[in-house]
Amino acid sequence: MQTLAAVISEPRTPLTIETVELDAPRVGEVLVRYRASGVCHSDLHVVDGDWSRPMPVIAGHEGAGVIEAVGPGVEHLSPGDHTVLTWAYPCWGCGLCASGKSWLCQNSTAAKHVLADGTTRARLADGSPLYQYLAIGTLAEAAVVPAAACVAVPAELPFDVGALIGCGVATGVGAVVNTARVRPGNPVCIVGCGGVGLSAVMGAVLAGAHPVVAVDVAPASLELATEFGARSTVLAEGDWAAEVNRLTRGVQYAFDCVGQPGVVRALAGTLRPGGAVVMVGMTAEGVEVPVDGYGMPDRGFSVLGSRYGSCVAAVDFPRLAELYLAGRLPLERLISRRFELTQVNDAMDAMRQREGGRSVVLL
Repeated sequence: MQTLAAVISEPRTPLTIETVELDAPRVGEVLVRYRASGVCHSDLHVVDGDWSRPMPVIAGHEGAGVIEAVGPGVEHLSPGDHTVLTWAYPCWGCGLCASGKSWLCQNSTAAKHVLADGTTRARLADGSPLYQYLAIGTLAEAAVVPAAACVAVPAELPFDVGALIGCGVATGVGAVVNTARVRPGNPVCIVGCGGVGLSAVMGAVLAGAHPVVAVDVAPASLELATEFGARSTVLAEGDWAAEVNRLTRGVQYAFDCVGQPGVVRALAGTLRPGGAVVMVGMTAEGVEVPVDGYGMPDRGFSVLGSRYGSCVAAVDFPRLAELYLAGRLPLERLISRRFELTQVNDAMDAMRQREGGRSVVLL
């Protein structure tokens, strides 16, 4: 079958909309008809050349849709099921998966941007193969993906909200409730109020953190953080860390949702003894993050890396969907812009310009 997809052919060039040939799903695979895809900063890192990835590659890794067909051996999904995609699909057979840390699975081929057999089912019109970003390539009308990358969700969950659960929401909320395990009354600081940071704000409110302080360079983003429950906001200029300290007398957990070395350095200065900096945002490749080799051990500080919000997608995605449907997580308010697939480069520009909230491409 044929489908349309947004393709990155080389870094620092616009994406192109290509007609793609899709083969039928094989053993352990499914055909998904995508209905929505979020536009995440991880996509922009690839487009802008911060991260090296094999190309040409179908962009996108934050998607939701409907199962259209299943390959041999797939029993947990059926045509018609609504699904949210996970970009860290697990093998379910390694020690990490067995110990409940499937987000760290090393047997998954997702990081190679291919399916389990080392190939993809996507080809350009001339027959040349296409990689699928993180094996799912969600900025497309349809894709053949690993069945293990699909998590069934309630049909009443809107597709655009479901797409955000697949990455930004799981990453932000999970960093708070899974990685840091914030307790009621813990003071927290969250730097960066894009989709992930705002999700972290929601996660902190859900966990009962107090106070929740949000930091960003854009006043509009801070207004959104307030709407999501941040008690105080700080504009990231001058010695903003001192202002965080003035408001909180030190925080237990400080979340970097930006991915900049200077933020990590500054956040260490906001911690109370025994506190932790939680690194959620990722830097460009090869960038080192400074830490105080004396102060960190002397004050009992920790640095926690949070990959995918330490989420087990099969468990956490349905839970996040139910919290949304119950009115506990106002995820629809994250969506500030909706685009068509042909407008994908406009969606990337909106992220570069830090327009706040989250862009979603409707498919």
